[in-house]
Amino acid sequence: MIPKLHYISQGSSPKEHLENIQNACSSGSELVQLRLKNVSEKNYLKCAIEAREITSLFQTRLLINDHYKIAKEVKADGVHLEKTGSCPTVARKHIYTWQIIGGTANTLQDCETLIDKEVDYIALGPFRFVSTKDIAPTLLGLNGFTAIIEALKTETPIIGFGGITTKDVTAILETGIPGIAVSEEITRDFNTVRIFNQLLNASSTAEQRYTFK
Repeated sequence: MIPKLHYISQGSSPKEHLENIQNACSSGSELVQLRLKNVSEKNYLKCAIEAREITSLFQTRLLINDHYKIAKEVKADGVHLEKTGSCPTVARKHIYTWQIIGGTANTLQDCETLIDKEVDYIALGPFRFVSTKDIAPTLLGLNGFTAIIEALKTETPIIGFGGITTKDVTAILETGIPGIAVSEEITRDFNTVRIFNQLLNASSTAEQRYTFK
């Protein structure tokens, strides 16, 4: 079973990423993704080790962005692969069998490709413009989410991402997407973790939460 809320780490330095991860964990985040950019692999590994220590204390799941070898080394719960990152099939050969793989998608074709490669979940977006993305893919909005979900009809868990705020959650759930990944809104105010969790669980009981296939 995968949590419905993913916190994607933010910060101007690895130290700030770690501080924000600790804040997210202490605020009730059940899953965080360490997403560092423009750092050496050595520094990424050092940060990932510390992130694993923090998340372990809170029994929070940890995903590593793109670096599947680091995910294996620190025994993270899994790896999230960007569209320009490694192939899930390749990554699968190098990580533990119990580690999960997620992939980023922007189109229906992206989703179908990831499903064929047997990812454990798909992050679909962006919902709206976000400054954290290096490129500017098509913004999906509610209509894009709805169209892709209706066409897919998959059991693979889909989470929405991209500038999502607490005000968007109810409408996003109505598109058929049961979970979200959030970065900026939570980093601005870690109290929103509780609000996001309440909104995401309001429409379902614990027994109905979607699971990995």
